[in-house]
Order: sequence, then C-alpha cells, then structure tokens
Amino acid sequence: MKPRVYATRPLPQPAIDLLSKACALRVYPEDSAIPEHELADNCRDVEGLLVNAARVTEEILLKAPKLRAISNIGVGYDNIDVEACTQRHIAVTNTAGSLEETTADLAFALLLAVARRVPEADRYVREGRWQHWQWGLLHGTNIHHKTLGLLGFGGIGQAVARRGRGFSMRILYFARHRVAESVERELQAHYADRKTLLQESDFLSLHVPLTPETHHLIRAEDFSLMKPTAMLINTARGPVVDEHALLKALESKRIAGAGLDVFEQEPRVLPGLLTLQNLVLAPHMGSATVETRLDMAMLAVKNLLAALAGERPPNIVNPEIYF
Repeated sequence: MKPRVYATRPLPQPAIDLLSKACALRVYPEDSAIPEHELADNCRDVEGLLVNAARVTEEILLKAPKLRAISNIGVGYDNIDVEACTQRHIAVTNTAGSLEETTADLAFALLLAVARRVPEADRYVREGRWQHWQWGLLHGTNIHHKTLGLLGFGGIGQAVARRGRGFSMRILYFARHRVAESVERELQAHYADRKTLLQESDFLSLHVPLTPETHHLIRAEDFSLMKPTAMLINTARGPVVDEHALLKALESKRIAGAGLDVFEQEPRVLPGLLTLQNLVLAPHMGSATVETRLDMAMLAVKNLLAALAGERPPNIVNPEIYF
C-alpha cells in the first residue's frame, strides 16, 4: 500500500506527479495558510507531510500517530516543533541549497531600491509629478565602494557577499562561527565582531535563522550604534528585528532607511511602517521565482520520499534520529 501524504498547499505539477507515483496524496486546495484544526484533521492517517508556511505544533503531532516524516518547503523551519518530532523519531527536512541565490537577489534588490529610492521614483512618475529634470530630485546614496555588513554568513549571506563584490563593496560579516579562510579569501570578506559590524556597515543585511537566541537580535541599542546614513535589509525572519524599535529609528532618522521582505506578525505590518518613505516593503517573496519555487518543491518531494523509504534524506534537519 502506498504511504499516505498530505500537502498543505498546491504544488507545481511536476512535484505533484512525482509524489503521486509513490504516495496516496491529498492536497489542501487553497494557496493560503491552512487552519490549524484542518491540518490536524488531515494528519490523522498520514505518514508524510509536505509543509509550506504551515505550523506543525506538538498538538498536531499528537493527532498524527502514523506520521514518519515532515518535509518543509523552505530553509527556515521555525514553523515546526522539531524537538517534539525528534522525540518521536519523525524526520524533518528543509530545502537548503535550492533558494540561496534567489533570496540573495532579492536582498540586493531591496538594498538597491532603498539606496536609490526606486519605489519613490516610480510613484513620482506614475503620479504625473515629473515635469522637468531637476538637480536636487530624489537624491539617493551610492552603493559602490560602501561597506556591506552581513549578520549571518551561511549560504544566503555568502551569496549576498558575492553580489556586493560586484559593486566593489567592502564586505564585513559576523556569525557564530567564522568561515574557513579560503571562503574569506574567495569573497574578500572580513570577520568583525558584532559591535564593529554595526558601527561600520553602510548596509546591514540580516541572514540568521529565527531561534529563541535571534528573536529581536536587532533592537533599539543596536540602532544607536549604527551610522545615521546606514540602511537595514531583512530577508531572514521578521522577529529577528524589533519592529517598534525599527519604526522609531526610521522616524527619527537614527538610520537612513530599510528594506524588509519579512515582518514580525505576517501578513500584518506595523501600521507606522506603512507611512514611511525611507522604507521599501515586500511580501515575503525572497524565493519567489518560477525556477526556484519549482526547485524547492521538487527537493521537498525527494526529501519526503527518501524519508518514507527508510533512507536518510539529503536535507535532514534532525539527523540525531538516525543514531
């Protein structure tokens, strides 16, 4: 008998086809977050879950006695109670390796947009306010030869560093673990302590997972260390930044601007942020390209099939279940 699998969102057809060959598949039909009670109801008889932006809590796990594997479509897995899964020997996987370059593209797009005031310029033209060329119109700030600070230096952070080198930027990074010297040489990246990173960055881009330790990693006292000309870019997770402190920093011009793809209480955005001109906003679309979303879905399916076949998946998050 084929293992039963439930997917929390519609998937690209190639992923559906691959999964359907080996599994009895049911799919939540809406491209929106599945209600928790509905997910719990659909987990009662499944062995595998394909999860995208759905919370898998301990309460849901308790209602899924046959569950053996959860494949998360995304790198971050803070939406899954991994500890509870590990206790039950449920494999949890992610799609690391499929979206780093694409997310780095968006991080740099936000950096460019806020530095050169692209959304403001677009509105200016669309609203018919452009009447003639002006010397003082919409001055932004240079990107080239500035200092790019990276808080977190995994796959996405390193991909952003490569883009920064294309703009002749000085690259600083801080991470829990310093990378190999060969990587630093390749990227011309320099390790800095956290305080130095905050003080010297012209653009500070965040690339850390959401954990209890990184919740509000950037708060009021950090903004006080940054240059008044500095700009913050966040494509990591919303709660990494204290949004109320960010709002005050932007309103008071404590920092010059920000670009956000993620928010503390998505899809809700702190109302005060919506009124600011020195802020560029995006709806959590870091991996949103046709190619990357297909790659993510296919990798997630392969992870799930491997786990259900009793094999160790390539993107296992909790490898300790195999020891």
